[in-house]
Amino acid sequence: MTDDASVHQPSRPASPAAPPTRTMDARSLRGLAHPLRMRILELLTLDGPDTATGLGRRLGENTGTVSWHLRHLADHGFIAEETGRGTRRERWWQAVRVSHRLNTTEFRDDPDTQGALSVYLDEIVRRGFHQVATYLAEDWDLVWRDAGMLSRWSDLRLTPSQLEALNAELTSVIDRHREATGGGDAAGGEEALPVMIQLQSFPRRERDAR
Repeated sequence: MTDDASVHQPSRPASPAAPPTRTMDARSLRGLAHPLRMRILELLTLDGPDTATGLGRRLGENTGTVSWHLRHLADHGFIAEETGRGTRRERWWQAVRVSHRLNTTEFRDDPDTQGALSVYLDEIVRRGFHQVATYLAEDWDLVWRDAGMLSRWSDLRLTPSQLEALNAELTSVIDRHREATGGGDAAGGEEALPVMIQLQSFPRRERDAR
């Protein structure tokens, strides 16, 4: 699974337009693994800087609660205060531009991190589903509706190394398009919109032969 917080993805050289990569350790995993903190980080990553008041309004949460989680995210290096903006009473926060990489195999057998890992993975799945459901429920022009795609392939049989190679090749395609558009920073002119890309690839256990 590849995201700003990617999971169990083999390391690869970063493309020129890609953000630097930070490997998450147990402390950073526990610091991020909370549904509200992950939603806050998602909003700051997708929509840019905001304040505790603005985030609280968007999330339907108390400003004080959001402020506490913002400080927690900052302590773990996921966000930083936007300098030169705001006041002592109204601070602006922005997501740190870095790709967070997590190798889940390092934490699955650790009793101190199993709970955090479960929360983290569950929230990633929930957020991915929510994003797709929102897209389907929204009213888009036909040209954008035709450009989008929800697909599933189930007719492949692969070894672990073949699956890893498939994921690496698909990721390289995303990197190539990121480079061609300058990383998405105002690329493509007025017709361009932010695009969400979700890819799930995993083995499926077969039924026992009968």
